Amino acid sequence: MRKTILRMLGVATVLAIASSPGWTQSPTRTYPSKPVTIILPIAPGAAQDIETRLYLPRLSEGLGQPAIIDYKPGAGASIGAIYVSKALPDGYTILAVTPGFTVYQAFFPLDKLPYDPNRDFAPVSLTNKRGALLVVSPVMGVKTFPEYLAYVKANPEKVNFGTSGSGGIFHIVGAWLHSATNTRVTFIHYKGAGPMYTDFLAGRVTVGPGLPFVVAPHIKTGKMIPIATMSGERSKFMPELKTLAEFGVTGYDYVSWSGILAPARTPEAIVNRLSEEFAKVARAPEVVKKMESDGAEMVGSTPEQFRQVIAVESARWRKVVQENGIKLEE
Repeated sequence: MRKTILRMLGVATVLAIASSPGWTQSPTRTYPSKPVTIILPIAPGAAQDIETRLYLPRLSEGLGQPAIIDYKPGAGASIGAIYVSKALPDGYTILAVTPGFTVYQAFFPLDKLPYDPNRDFAPVSLTNKRGALLVVSPVMGVKTFPEYLAYVKANPEKVNFGTSGSGGIFHIVGAWLHSATNTRVTFIHYKGAGPMYTDFLAGRVTVGPGLPFVVAPHIKTGKMIPIATMSGERSKFMPELKTLAEFGVTGYDYVSWSGILAPARTPEAIVNRLSEEFAKVARAPEVVKKMESDGAEMVGSTPEQFRQVIAVESARWRKVVQENGIKLEE
């Protein structure tokens, strides 16, 4: 029947109809038909990299196609974000994000950003969240947060605070902490947390934030010393460790999270499929067991729930940056 109709209509008409939506087989029905690439806007070795690798086997199984990682670090994670914002909205190139995605935009008016965080992306899923620890190097000779504050006050700008990049989340939470305590450190910026931790272990960086499952092995060996929990609630990983708020840094609360974005205009059916697959990963027993043992809480949200998280976090970090006078650094 279809062939008969095509012969009757003629070549020109057939070409016009064939190129119109709905005539050819919808790509959403065959998705995915090739590997899905997750862009990590950080260097290998960071927490986000370790987490994403944990998800890959289950995600690949659910999609029926390989899920692979491509690294595009730098510029406060904006290089990777720009790349995905310009990618084809077909669900084959997606972006893994952390709070840094909502932080970087706090430094600029929206019309000055290289991408619009609201217009250029389609939220897929908030995958997990967790508290962070403030850790110091044993070369400092301090073992508690009060001792750390005393040391920094006695040695202004002589303590090297490691960050994952100027304008990144580690930079913001570090600047927030030292602004709130009227202390000064020297920020050392890297293209991702992985290289920062390498220098930390070598003693070139002496303080910085750390997600539990990344720093836990180094805490056990004594190469990192935890002195405070950076979130508003004590960490399940180290419940005996007080929060910065408990130490008198009023209102301080940094909770790390991970999520997935697709390019804007990605078909809703594809966004929903991706969201469902990431939610399945978040419920997978072996993933839950591993992540919870590392102090994380698996989420697996809907696209709309993640959209709301991004809106709240964006407003929050803009307020923190403005109220504490935090600036981008070279």
